[in-house]
Amino acid sequence: VPVDVTGLSSGVTAISAGSSHACALDDAGSVKCWGKNIEGQLGDGTYENRREPIDVVGLSSVISAIGANGQITCALTTAGGIKCWGNDLYGKLGNGGLLSTPIPTDVVGLSADVTAMAVGTHTCAVIKDGVVKCWGYNLYGEVGDKTHVHRDVPVDVLNLNTGVVAITVGAHHTCALLDSGGVKCWGHNAYGQLGDGTQQHQDIPVDVFGLTKDVKAIAAGSYYTCALMATGEIRCWGNNDYAQLGDGTQINRLTPGTVHNLPIAITGVATGDSHGCALWAGSAKCWGYNVYGEVGDGTRAIRTTPVNVMVPAEMNYEIYLPVVKG
Repeated sequence: VPVDVTGLSSGVTAISAGSSHACALDDAGSVKCWGKNIEGQLGDGTYENRREPIDVVGLSSVISAIGANGQITCALTTAGGIKCWGNDLYGKLGNGGLLSTPIPTDVVGLSADVTAMAVGTHTCAVIKDGVVKCWGYNLYGEVGDKTHVHRDVPVDVLNLNTGVVAITVGAHHTCALLDSGGVKCWGHNAYGQLGDGTQQHQDIPVDVFGLTKDVKAIAAGSYYTCALMATGEIRCWGNNDYAQLGDGTQINRLTPGTVHNLPIAITGVATGDSHGCALWAGSAKCWGYNVYGEVGDGTRAIRTTPVNVMVPAEMNYEIYLPVVKG
């Protein structure tokens, strides 16, 4: 169930979580991170794990957005530049090298005009005119340049010359939201996470079936993707082994399906590795994998449809341990 993060009782404007670390952006434009730090992903100049938030060093510019995923973290400056730190295997930091670093380093060629970013084993950025550039791991074509060569500096995504307003990355796939309200995806597709009705990997963007307009936001989990519609509903597709699609089943979907039991007028959607969450009227509802309590309902049971995240008045602090069968 939810607990307070030490020292962050006010002033936080954005948060982002990696596999074993998290970061917060405050209203002054500075960043604090905590958790696992073996690859330098906390950005404090050390490789020491931290149980409480610590300042990221070397961020001389004011930060407007942050992204954490796996073992790296990136920050978007108010000038539109990107700085990243942590594990640099496959060129994930975009600085032209392969050496991990515990302090922020500039992404080559992206010092200004970036409007949005999505961080992962591969990372992508939207430039102010709607162009998309990606870098990092590229075995399945997730960088979108019609190759399978890992990229240590940003390269253009083919066939996306304009009109992109938001970007999201999964474990090995990428999706872009267009100003028309449509969605295009590319990369790994073994579970149908590209939403084009196939399980064929794509190294350039393809249209998501049925989502040509009216999409407000997108979010990718490891091997699935969700879209928030103008109607307030959420549609998801891809891997559903742990009910991360929220449709009451554990059956994979190659095209978008509606998340069940959500109220009308959802205002936000977020995805973890194998669970999803929706924001509604200041409250959160989550679904999917829950062995570690990530759904936040006080249990450790997988949830096939959304349940309420508990608030302090409801918490009874009873511990539910997962049953391990062997």
